[in-house]
Amino acid sequence: MLLNERAKIAIKISEIKKAKELSFYDPVREKNIIDNLLKLNTGPFSDETVKTIFREILSATLALQESQKVAYLGPEGTFTHLAAIKYFGKFVEFEPQDNIKNIFEAVEKGICRFGVVPIENSNEGTVTYTLDMFMHYKVKISGEIIIPVSHHLLSLAGRKEKIKKIYSHPHARAQCRQWLMRNMPDIPVHDVTSTAEAARQASADEESAAIASEFAASLYGLKFVAKHIEDYQNNYTRFFILSKNFPHKTGSDKTSIMFSLQDRPGALYNALKPFKDSNTNLTKIESRPSKIRKWEYIFFVDFTGHIEDETVQKTLEEVKKHCIELVHLGSYPLCE
Repeated sequence: MLLNERAKIAIKISEIKKAKELSFYDPVREKNIIDNLLKLNTGPFSDETVKTIFREILSATLALQESQKVAYLGPEGTFTHLAAIKYFGKFVEFEPQDNIKNIFEAVEKGICRFGVVPIENSNEGTVTYTLDMFMHYKVKISGEIIIPVSHHLLSLAGRKEKIKKIYSHPHARAQCRQWLMRNMPDIPVHDVTSTAEAARQASADEESAAIASEFAASLYGLKFVAKHIEDYQNNYTRFFILSKNFPHKTGSDKTSIMFSLQDRPGALYNALKPFKDSNTNLTKIESRPSKIRKWEYIFFVDFTGHIEDETVQKTLEEVKKHCIELVHLGSYPLCE
């Protein structure tokens, strides 16, 4: 069987990597493998199907070489859990965490090699707590993944008339606000820590329902009361992959930085002007209070390019001249 032959070769390669103290996991190489496979794909399987199949093959092969621990925002069945599976495949050790802070801590201390955290939603905006954690932990962004988010109303019976209360994460409730007002105006909604926790609580009470994903429904044995109840169908969430290092450039990359400025006129303009001068595309800019001194802010910026690019290096040297401090958070393959 060809898969077993591949596995045997992978085990031999792992012995070489171990002897030379090389990393077992190379996200750039994996991306190149999948990109090349997609170029060869002529159907009838879709590109997404081919990508999913080979992601699992690569994940299973890596598990033979070295166990990979991945921290994510739990419990099982959250969108962060789903993002982790889509990025790493199912053959890693997933470690659910109670909060985002614990994910950063697990990666920084080396308890888990990777962490997966939500960073922004296309409708609700930035997860500011994630940004705040970068001020306190020395971790890098080594990847990103964007997944579509669809919410469903779930319950044990799958019958609307039996529902007396609904459990939901506040962000999910906000994304379904209009549907709830039209269809369940008199049913109280109770906030919980995640969509998966909502599903877990609904699975213990026939008179309860949860706003959660299809993934959570399968894990907790729930039926659909109503599908796709989000107010806007174009709903996506972006997640960062955290680690202690970041990959080499692929030619299609993104870089994230954070910096602080002196409180004076034109400070932000001067810090951003080098990006314009070098024709570097900024894809995101966000500010957060430093929480050290009043009215002092930390700026988070994403832009296309990799820290290994000469243009990026020169641009950041110019940016640094106008900053109190500038921290490179990571460079990683652009999520397509």
